[in-house]
Amino acid sequence: MTHDREIPKGNAEGFIKYFKHDFVSGLSVFLIALPLCLGISIASGYPPIAGIFTAIVGSIVATLISNSELTIKGPAAGLIVIAVGCIEAFGGDGMAGGWTEIDVTAYRSALAVGVAAAALQVCFGFFRAGILGEFFPNSAVHGMLAAIGVIIIAKQIPVALGVVGSGGPLEMLRQIPAYVAEANPAIASIGVASILIMFLWPNVGKRFPIAKVLPSPLIVLLVAVPMGMLFDLMHSHSYTLQNHQYQLGEQYLVAMPDRVFGMFDQITTPDFSALRQPKAWTWVFMFFVIGSLESLLSAKAVDLIDPWRRKTNMDRDVIAVGVGNLCASMVGGLPMISEIVRSKANIDNGARTRFADLWHGIFLLVCVAMIPMVLHRIPMAALAAMLIYTGSRLAHPNEFMNVWRTGREQLLVFVVTLVAVLATDLLIGIGIGIATKAVIHLSNGVPLRSMFKPDIEIADDDGETVRIVAYKSAVFSNWIPIRRRIESVGLLERRNVEFDLSETEFVDHSVMDKLHEVEEDFTQAGLSFRVVGLDEHQPLASHQHAARRKGLCSIKRITMMTAPENEAMLTAECIRLGATGYTSVDCRGVGKQGIDNESIVAISQVRIEVMATQDVCTSILDFIRREVQPNHRLTFMVESVQVSRLHAFVTPPKDSPSHNQPVEA
Repeated sequence: MTHDREIPKGNAEGFIKYFKHDFVSGLSVFLIALPLCLGISIASGYPPIAGIFTAIVGSIVATLISNSELTIKGPAAGLIVIAVGCIEAFGGDGMAGGWTEIDVTAYRSALAVGVAAAALQVCFGFFRAGILGEFFPNSAVHGMLAAIGVIIIAKQIPVALGVVGSGGPLEMLRQIPAYVAEANPAIASIGVASILIMFLWPNVGKRFPIAKVLPSPLIVLLVAVPMGMLFDLMHSHSYTLQNHQYQLGEQYLVAMPDRVFGMFDQITTPDFSALRQPKAWTWVFMFFVIGSLESLLSAKAVDLIDPWRRKTNMDRDVIAVGVGNLCASMVGGLPMISEIVRSKANIDNGARTRFADLWHGIFLLVCVAMIPMVLHRIPMAALAAMLIYTGSRLAHPNEFMNVWRTGREQLLVFVVTLVAVLATDLLIGIGIGIATKAVIHLSNGVPLRSMFKPDIEIADDDGETVRIVAYKSAVFSNWIPIRRRIESVGLLERRNVEFDLSETEFVDHSVMDKLHEVEEDFTQAGLSFRVVGLDEHQPLASHQHAARRKGLCSIKRITMMTAPENEAMLTAECIRLGATGYTSVDCRGVGKQGIDNESIVAISQVRIEVMATQDVCTSILDFIRREVQPNHRLTFMVESVQVSRLHAFVTPPKDSPSHNQPVEA
């Protein structure tokens, strides 16, 4: 994507200068957000209009308070599990059994919970506690998000098939065959068609670029609404298929106001008396912790894909989300976060500043206020299909593979968290995931004391570069004070930082990943951040951000015996393929072929030894078998050996200052 060299700013001048880009992007995001806001709200047990209230309020508040230029604030699928759990805790079941007085009471109680959680978020931001989002280990967070995806899929499959589902996520997953058997064919045809569109339309966009202009949720509506009209869902009636009678009617459509500006009649205020009940505060804490964590993670992800690499003030963004949640809950809205899917669409559609978020909210306001009767024709099965697709993205098999690549212990934490969330709830589940991660660290030799209190000191300071040395361990649970120290002596005092990990026994995956983020922060600030001292640490997987434990590292030693005239060719090729050195010794001997020929006279040979990583070893062996052995007599042997510094046997990148310089073995 091409963009202006000047960094766009979300001020009055930017509003005018980038009006065209932000207006067009806001319109595109609106087309995606409208059905998703309705679907997320219904799945959460709230009235459909609640999600629209949230997106509108978020678009205004975020524009005024946050400095995050490209994030879209609104309801998110990741909070469905908490929202519907809160509604059910107060006795409601959302739209499942009709909107009753009990559902209204539960809804108003949930709004009070939202207000209390929002107040905590605002305090969280004002006390500059946004960095607390750094505490949670990556694998546990991804496991939680995958579990949320599974729960969304389990709860939306019955809706897409036109049947009533109930129970916990594991029970609902077991009931899927029964849901299919009991499906209402007319509603299921809408749901299945919508699911197919959601999954297949992105592939159509790859083959036909013009299709990318139309987002898949919009295509779903263009197909599902006419199908609903064909089945006459606006009127209650029945039909018979294979001797079975099925009911159709408005219960399968989105409930919306029946007149222009009717949305304002739907404004609902919280029932603060609910906060007197102890159970309310469990949900307050869950909304606060999970909502803040998801929002921080999304805002960070958007910063990484921002074409201008602008940096969001996380404390300020948490305040914006908190104030937005406070306002939304006061008028009947769902909790909001910085939402990653719509934010990515915002970037892809050429947004420049935060006013794209504002325009998407204005489009939502105008649409829902002026044409609610049209929105009433949207089948709920179509919205369920969109959420099933969203859930599949959260729990995609690629998520398992990505975690596996960072280490088997990371996959263990991921799976334990996923299963624990499905079997219990979000808070207990992620707590079990964190505990699993801590147990793994203790088994890897991390001292209990250093799990939470890092041992770091400034070892050298020449006025331009500060060297910080860490001792014992650098893990997720002691990362926050480490990061604060790095930022205080580096970013705040405008100095370069060299972070020395040579004295640590263990560095976990979360810290390795976050060190990369810190390097990005320093680069954006025009400073240098360099991590040193990992030469003697063995990675637990091949991924660059895998956890590292101090100790001997395994590499391969290749021993070759051949004629002296082959030495130059072999050694040159080994170095070309990535070997950092070799040892060559002249020798004499006789092989099996000579003994078989009854010749025991030793002949001149050369013995060449090469130490190499697994990848380089594979390349060298492939070369020997393919190019050398068919034409020359050569025998070789490969064995695993332990070395103290793996880095000494890895060829540095060509643009590295150390490239082509001697490496000490």
